[in-house]
Amino acid sequence: MTAVRAAVLALALIACSADKTPAKQEAPKTTAATPALGPGEAFLSVPGGRIWYKKSGTATGTPVILLHGGPGYSSYYLKSLEALGADRPVVRYDQLGGGRSDKITDTSMFTIDHFVRELDSLRSALGWDRMHVVGHSWGTILGLEYYRAHPEHVASLTLASAALDIPQWEKNAKRLVKTLSDSSQKAIATREAQKKFDAPDYQKALEEFYGKYVWRHPVEADLDSTIKTANEGIYGFMQGPSEFTITGTLKKYDATPFLKNVKVPALFTVGEFDEADPPTIKKQAAMVSGATYVVIPGSAHITTWDNPDAMLKAVRDFLTSVDASTKK
Repeated sequence: MTAVRAAVLALALIACSADKTPAKQEAPKTTAATPALGPGEAFLSVPGGRIWYKKSGTATGTPVILLHGGPGYSSYYLKSLEALGADRPVVRYDQLGGGRSDKITDTSMFTIDHFVRELDSLRSALGWDRMHVVGHSWGTILGLEYYRAHPEHVASLTLASAALDIPQWEKNAKRLVKTLSDSSQKAIATREAQKKFDAPDYQKALEEFYGKYVWRHPVEADLDSTIKTANEGIYGFMQGPSEFTITGTLKKYDATPFLKNVKVPALFTVGEFDEADPPTIKKQAAMVSGATYVVIPGSAHITTWDNPDAMLKAVRDFLTSVDASTKK
């Protein structure tokens, strides 16, 4: 496992304009660095570059936007949720800096506020007044903070494998490390003390962790694409060097006190073997009045790979019920 793979599978798979003028969509020139766009794909100019997005579905349900983990990675692993397009418009996009969006290195843009503004630029360009928000891992931070800033535009929140309490996340990760083989535990302790995160024994230890708690049945092509398009600069700045040594700007992030203020329908999902920790997610769900809590069987953190049918059903049933309730 490479250092890039270690980063992308840590917290990452844990989810913009300074003025008020909506960003304008533009069609990029096709170059070696900018591949041709497929059906439903487009680029949107935002401060700092362009974000790639794909729109699917023509049904009339309230639209939904998908927020991937990271920060600094991509939405490849959320492809299976495009099937929600049978009921409603769906947008999957890569946040600026990773995936098929333009790369950025300016650390002043590596902030929650930046990504919230970017998301609102996309919503505005799509012409959506209200939308369902589905976030996964870091995407739950982005989704919840977007709701905090723009509640009028959010019809519901789906918080999948939530990373809403980073100090608790780190405690859970350290506990899971103790379930690994003795050799992996020793490698993690030694190499993190030395800050040698690229050491082969450390990478092997992380591979054991990820194989148990991050994914169990990865889609290899999408995993490879995720690794190749990762922006480790964003990830390292906001999260840190590893799953168990969180030193970035998110280190003290804890949104749980705000959960009691969520007034839209909410769904919390978590994998049976998820590093996000089912008991932790269940407690967080209980903090939101009327929230739904669903465990995805046989799955680790990447539920859309490990059990895509169950994950899709949980989200589809929830969104359908919310739409039905608003029509009464």
